[in-house]
Amino acid sequence: MADDMTLIPADRWRLQCVEILTAWGMGAEHAAITADVLLETDLRGIESHGLSMLPIYNDMRGKKINMRPDIRVVRETPVSALIDADNSIGHVPSKMAMDMAIAKAKAVGIAVVCVRRSAHFGATGCYSDMAARAGLIGMVTTSARGITMVPTNGTVPVFGTNPISIAAPAGRNPAFNLDMATTPVAVNKLKVYWLKGKQIPEGWAYKEDGTSERDAERAFRTKRMAPLGGSRESGGHKGYGLAMAVNILSQVLSGTTFQPLRVKREGADTPDNIGHFFLVIDPKLFRDEGEFESDMDEIIDFLHGQTPADPSQPVLVPGDPEYAEKDKRLREGIPIPAMLLDQIRETCRQSNAAYVLT
Repeated sequence: MADDMTLIPADRWRLQCVEILTAWGMGAEHAAITADVLLETDLRGIESHGLSMLPIYNDMRGKKINMRPDIRVVRETPVSALIDADNSIGHVPSKMAMDMAIAKAKAVGIAVVCVRRSAHFGATGCYSDMAARAGLIGMVTTSARGITMVPTNGTVPVFGTNPISIAAPAGRNPAFNLDMATTPVAVNKLKVYWLKGKQIPEGWAYKEDGTSERDAERAFRTKRMAPLGGSRESGGHKGYGLAMAVNILSQVLSGTTFQPLRVKREGADTPDNIGHFFLVIDPKLFRDEGEFESDMDEIIDFLHGQTPADPSQPVLVPGDPEYAEKDKRLREGIPIPAMLLDQIRETCRQSNAAYVLT
């Protein structure tokens, strides 16, 4: 553990989050749901989408985020629904959407729920995991509030990180859970490196002249992310294409706005109007009870049994590192950098919220 890291127990971490959210005027139920999703994110080691988001949300509230929203279903069929989030933080409408998709899929086998007029919703994999824990396959995508991805052969960012997650249940093994951005990493991962005083790896972000940016603070402030794969020669055009596909499902299907056009028409300080997409499939549409999970176990066991290049680093499947990190952090606490603790303390001061991380 680095000298500037403090281990915070999960229950105290959650209490701090609730203190801030309620000080902002969020209702108790919404604060509890939001805190639970943010805590799950940090427990999994996805530090770019957990506690470090609160200072960012603090800057957004009032002009971009509605703390007392009227979240409602505006269109519904037995296999689908559209939820209007009323410019709320995205965690509450997204949990509502996945809960609806799970219930509908259990009833009829498959369901799609979209959310419009939302804001940042945290880590995509937290929602797909809800489906997997219910014995279902979950796919989640979202458009992004930031304009951060420089397209292949371009110089100016046009898309966000536009993440996608797919989760599937197994039997004796933990669920498969792929959670990935369409850039090399989520943009807030740059902030994590900045908070820790580390340089970012080559190929994550660009300078204005198109060369690779290594300074984490400058990369976070300028937000010129490479597409997944980087250059056209290394497959970056596929990452850029995937970002557009995610945007079609999340933004176009839900009826939200393409971020560069929103900023051009409405200005940067207007609500982000993010769209989310939740697809849930019951494996029993195609397989008898338990067959899908048994086959998943067989595949996962085979992959785990492969000979690793480094014996200290066994072959993993998506989800393994996050589940292991969650177990560790529940036992030992969540490591928080000193700079982030200072930011949370300042957020508490600005919000008239109790600071409880000491």
